[in-house]
Amino acid sequence: MERTKILVTGGAGYIGSHAVVELYEAGYQPVIVDNFSNSSEVVMRGLEEILGVTITCYAIDCADELALREVFLHEKTLRGAIHFAAFKAVGDSVQKPLAYYHNNIGSLLTLLKVMQEFEVSNLVFSSSCTVYGIPDQLPVTEETPTKPATSPYGNTKKICEDILRDVVAAPDSSLRTILLRYFNPIGAHPSALIGELPLGVPNNLVPFVTQTAAGIRERLTIFGNTYDTPDGTNIRDYIHVVDLAKAHVVAVERLLKGESAAVETFNVGTGRGNSVLEVVQTFERATGQKLNYVIGPPRPGDVPAIYADVTKANRELGFETTTPLEESLASSWKWQQKLIGE
Repeated sequence: MERTKILVTGGAGYIGSHAVVELYEAGYQPVIVDNFSNSSEVVMRGLEEILGVTITCYAIDCADELALREVFLHEKTLRGAIHFAAFKAVGDSVQKPLAYYHNNIGSLLTLLKVMQEFEVSNLVFSSSCTVYGIPDQLPVTEETPTKPATSPYGNTKKICEDILRDVVAAPDSSLRTILLRYFNPIGAHPSALIGELPLGVPNNLVPFVTQTAAGIRERLTIFGNTYDTPDGTNIRDYIHVVDLAKAHVVAVERLLKGESAAVETFNVGTGRGNSVLEVVQTFERATGQKLNYVIGPPRPGDVPAIYADVTKANRELGFETTTPLEESLASSWKWQQKLIGE
């Protein structure tokens, strides 16, 4: 039986590559679009080794309308898309806002235009808990008001969500979309063949932790310890990337079965918050590695604390996370050790 084709923009990236694995293992045929601006072609070899097949990949910019149209022309039976392709670092977006607005919003507009032209109406959108800004209450639910973003990155996600709602509401629109608001993905595939592969200095906590433990970085800087949290450091909801990837498969299935409303929003997290210091201590416990860390000043754009209420995803998607923090961090270390060995 022929597999249902799903376009995966940014499919060679960290979350995208894990979603490709889960899609294929669930019986779908992922088709990747990725210009490798924030990923590596080595990921494609990892995917091939895990799955035992070569996944089709078009090395193009998702914001290039002519190139994207060629993909749709060639892959005639696409049934839907998952849109990951975006720049994603909060701090970097403060430094380079124009690049973030151009890439993150431009790629979505182009994808929507081409999907409409080829009558592909199912879209899972990679959103973010940054749309909640600095929330008044924790945990945040899908009904928690979105607030002015604390970074250009967060604002691009908020704008993209608004664009999708407006497109869905148009009288002649056939678009159905599920917005997945991620919290903080960590960890790596249990095979250690794919994982988070930051180019240059990592912007996320866990790669910096593993690179420090491996001796690649002299020390880990914890940005701020005077926040209004139990130990003074930021609190986040850390979800294993494989669990997060599985949420995309569930969302795709919901769209293809016609079970969703025209636009739906779900938080995808664990429902628990852990501080930066808790992550450091849990990593040390899980791996036996001592970390050299110092306290630095807070970063612009960082939210003191945020974690998810995941009741809606549990109830309506039947989705829940299964991987504890310790196991997630151990998988990150296994991945880092593999990178050192190459």
